[in-house]
Amino acid sequence: MSRRSLLSLLVAAVVAALGVVAAQPPSSAEVRYRIMPLGDSITAGPGCWRALLWDRLQQAGYFNVDFVGSQTGGGCSVPHDGDHEGHGGHSATGIAAQGLLPAWLDAAEPDIVLMHLGTNDMWGGHIPLDSVLAAYSTLVDQMRAENPFVKVLVAQIIPMEPAGCAECAERVVALNEAIPAWAAGKTTPHSPVTVVDQWTGFDAATDTGDGVHPVDSGFRKMADRWYPALAAALGDPHPTPPVTTTTTPPPSGACTATHRVVSRWSGGFQGEVTVRNDTTRMTSAWTTTLTLAADQRITQAWNTTVTQDGTTATARDAGWNGALQPGGSSTFGYLATGTDAPAVGCTTG
Repeated sequence: MSRRSLLSLLVAAVVAALGVVAAQPPSSAEVRYRIMPLGDSITAGPGCWRALLWDRLQQAGYFNVDFVGSQTGGGCSVPHDGDHEGHGGHSATGIAAQGLLPAWLDAAEPDIVLMHLGTNDMWGGHIPLDSVLAAYSTLVDQMRAENPFVKVLVAQIIPMEPAGCAECAERVVALNEAIPAWAAGKTTPHSPVTVVDQWTGFDAATDTGDGVHPVDSGFRKMADRWYPALAAALGDPHPTPPVTTTTTPPPSGACTATHRVVSRWSGGFQGEVTVRNDTTRMTSAWTTTLTLAADQRITQAWNTTVTQDGTTATARDAGWNGALQPGGSSTFGYLATGTDAPAVGCTTG
């Protein structure tokens, strides 16, 4: 039994003993969402729909997210959290039959799963449709054994027209037509199963390189389809999580710059800096300095304007967030290469 399931059972037992309101999942303001992209080679490598989806989440202010999984992948056009659970060549029926998912779930502890599986079931040695849907059910049951409140986003998979498989396109259509009814029978109030239509508007001839694996246009279409369903599952953005880590002590009458690493991936990380006004007067502007390692670069930032000269990056307020009341604060985020968190300092004006 997973740690999370055991905790849920213990909470339920205490609730029953005390006769109080039944346990509920944490509110979106209290959690950091762990999101598992689950699939085959379309998710695995390079799987740039994950990168584009991550970038869109950041642009929209969803900084309380963490992509999770035992695999990492990069090589895409935008920096991103590269953790995922995509495994080339795997099928839904194979993952279910071999019992692979529970260990992945136990390590990653996802709150939301994005599942694009079925391509390899429809390809090669064709698996009967009922067997694929039964495998989907097994996987969802295993997700709920790890986390009773898990939210599952299941794709109607992208079209497939590989050479040597004239039947594959029709098989995918049949699978996709069966998924909504399966999902309706599997969803629950505490653990909803949401269908995401990845098929409509996707052209296997132009959006893949081989009739199966997406090229850039296909990845962009996939990210665009995942985003609204994932945003609905996440709720409103929470751009300023309350967790902090290292703090640079300020001189008297100045300011405090607090830095934390939001998430890391292979070759990069997302950082967040909070600037607090420690003076007794209202400020009109603030400036922070970030001292980076020699090979590090800040590649993207929000709620600030950033310039970099060598190992020193200077982040200034964006205008609208420069005025801080005494004791007030402002937060900005950024993406950087490398793995070392920078030292930070600040001044106010």
